[in-house]
Amino acid sequence: MRYLFILFCLVSLNCFGQDYAAQIAKFREQYKNDFLTDANSPLKKDDLQLLRFYDADSSYRVNAKVEVLQNQAEFTMPVFSGTGRQYARYAILSFTLKGKPVQLTLYKSTALSKLPQYADYLFLPFTDDTNGSTTYGGGRYIDMRTGDIKGDVAVVDFNRAYNPYCAFSAGYSCPKPPDENHLEIAVEAGEKNFAGAKKH
Repeated sequence: MRYLFILFCLVSLNCFGQDYAAQIAKFREQYKNDFLTDANSPLKKDDLQLLRFYDADSSYRVNAKVEVLQNQAEFTMPVFSGTGRQYARYAILSFTLKGKPVQLTLYKSTALSKLPQYADYLFLPFTDDTNGSTTYGGGRYIDMRTGDIKGDVAVVDFNRAYNPYCAFSAGYSCPKPPDENHLEIAVEAGEKNFAGAKKH
């Protein structure tokens, strides 16, 4: 009986891994398709084969404790090109990643919060020790929604981290991840460097 229980656990874990990899693959296909439907996209269909990603790794999908912040003043988040954008600090996310306790700040866009379809949109920009080597030097982003927060917990999935448009072409106003969102760890998950030449 004990043997059957252990076997069931191993099979379940393997199935979870397969299901999770399929979920990330589906997410990435949608991510690629979005380039084809966005009128301001820096990439064309032929460019999509040059997108690179780490293999799906569920150890980079973590449960974070959420501390929602109150009465936060708006501030200007610098961008790589052009003027800054207005954001407010929304919450502090505390979690353990690869055995190391870390924190990130979740932000809310002033402009997007005024649009009904994006009123619940939350922005998680970050940098880490892979930037400038295997990943874009300017950092990466994760999109979240207020509904992702259940009580005081939210799932943060670095496998869904993606590059800003500035990683592909010059002239875009991509927010720079604030210094408080630098992780002193190599986050080997999500999108890697673009394999094509940067467009100007």
